[in-house]
Amino acid sequence: MPRPPQILATSGGLVARPGVRAVDRGGLINEAIRLADVSRPAKICGLFTAVGDDARAITTWYDAVGSAGDAFPSHVTVYEMPNHADYRAHLLAQDVVWVCGGSTANLLALWRVHHLDEILRECWEAGVVLTGVSAGSLCWHLGGTTDSFGLELRPISDGLGFLPYSNCPHYDGEEQRRPLYQRLVGDGTLPAGYATDNGVGLHYVGTELVDVVREYDADVAAYRVEPDGGGTAKETRLDARRVS
Repeated sequence: MPRPPQILATSGGLVARPGVRAVDRGGLINEAIRLADVSRPAKICGLFTAVGDDARAITTWYDAVGSAGDAFPSHVTVYEMPNHADYRAHLLAQDVVWVCGGSTANLLALWRVHHLDEILRECWEAGVVLTGVSAGSLCWHLGGTTDSFGLELRPISDGLGFLPYSNCPHYDGEEQRRPLYQRLVGDGTLPAGYATDNGVGLHYVGTELVDVVREYDADVAAYRVEPDGGGTAKETRLDARRVS
């Protein structure tokens, strides 16, 4: 039976390992693997375009994602030289595609140069679970807030648009995020959408939000943010289910 199009858009997935400079795979990446629903080790491909295909980030991710033995990780590079002769064939063969955080603007520009925007839409429609953190959440939506242009957050409105909403990751993690996102939605700069606290993910099937999950025990959540008709925005809290 074909898998439906699914996206898990998150503000997490990699969790700091106590006492050492390393990370472990968190509940949000585990959830993406569960959503793939395969009986063998899941094939999961990392895209690190948003950090310029940084070698340290890639190595760290392999260590975290492959450590449990239930996933077969790979990665795609585009920044300097492609590491696959056929991006399309490799990505369509995956169960999960995970996108690293970083510069959303640079990610989108390079993906479009290499036609990854088109390939990823094909993957999504074919049932490959698309997921990621921060820029890897925002990219699937119409737009949102980004620090791609400097320390001061700004709107970005040329996301891939697989999901017909705006998005704001790190809603509780950076002081500017919440007030700016509400203002941009309230004045119509961005369409209505969803925000996530750190450690929270939005599970969409097709374009419908069907679940909200969190990888922490903390009181974190997602939020529906939409115009209130008076030039400001209203916020509705969406409680998150704990995953591990």
